[in-house]
Amino acid sequence: RRDTIFRIASMSKPITAVATMILAEECKLRLGDAVEKWLPELADRKVLKRIDAPLDETVSAQRPITVRDLLTFTMGFGLMFTPTGEYPILLAANEQQIGMAPASQRQAKPDPDEWIRRLGTLPLMYQPGERWLYGTGFDVLSVLIARVSGQPLETFLRERIFEPLGMKDTGFSVPADKLDRLASCYIPNPTTGTLELFDGIAESQWGRPPTFPSGANGLVSTLDDYLAFGQMMLNQGRHGSERILSRLSVETMTTDQLTPEQKAVSSLLPGFFDTHGWGFGVSVVTRRDDIASVPGRYGWDGSLGTSWFCDPKEDLVGIVLTQRVIPLDVYRDFWTLAYQAIDD
Repeated sequence: RRDTIFRIASMSKPITAVATMILAEECKLRLGDAVEKWLPELADRKVLKRIDAPLDETVSAQRPITVRDLLTFTMGFGLMFTPTGEYPILLAANEQQIGMAPASQRQAKPDPDEWIRRLGTLPLMYQPGERWLYGTGFDVLSVLIARVSGQPLETFLRERIFEPLGMKDTGFSVPADKLDRLASCYIPNPTTGTLELFDGIAESQWGRPPTFPSGANGLVSTLDDYLAFGQMMLNQGRHGSERILSRLSVETMTTDQLTPEQKAVSSLLPGFFDTHGWGFGVSVVTRRDDIASVPGRYGWDGSLGTSWFCDPKEDLVGIVLTQRVIPLDVYRDFWTLAYQAIDD
């Protein structure tokens, strides 16, 4: 069904980036602003002397965290794909329910004010701007957008993005009268390879409003809703008669913002930064190494089985919606077939 509702996980991030750019266009914040202006919990940061150091072995941050650092995942704190207990900082982050686990292990977080307070008690892993660390920056943006706008995050997103684009089924939870349209979500058993239920319908974690509305990975949406968002991006900020963002804001979002130095010490998947960069909430293809790896193509995946990219050169919006955790083979095959079908 076209109106099936999916947990879009990290495909929430591009929407949160657009919300941030709306505030920037209205001069309510600037990309170079220190976030401590609105988030005093993150003032006077301390930084670990080394990533495996005890939490009290720190130095002072060389500069404040900026809005740009959050958008580009260079705030100095984020996911590390290593056993949780290996580093004290990762163990502490999980004890504080900062949300270091990926979306496939969604856990309850405290409310936004308590969450940012807890984050502020921990040192940074690295200096602001030093390297790319996935994840946490967009949860911080979730709190920042609410404080700058003076509205709950979901209200701001609904009024400024969802309603103008007609995204009537997109939000942080699924109302009871729509639960029958929510797809069940499955995770492969690492031993047998069989699919096991991760999140069903009757007791879905998305069937009630979250304590922490996460602009990093918390939204649900439908094919047509996200297509409206993707078309707006492809049309450089406009959807029909609605102007959501300026052309220049979309161009900034979809331009690689990372330095070679930041890429050299960062990783997500092996070789990721050999062919990709990172804009604001989206990856950007920088080098062709495959049929579907077209420079300038931008978008992002969701760990619960979703993927979206725009290709301005081909005037293409592509969306994959499944509910199987990280189906990389499905993503690759879809994009290969999509580009193979282009007939000039």
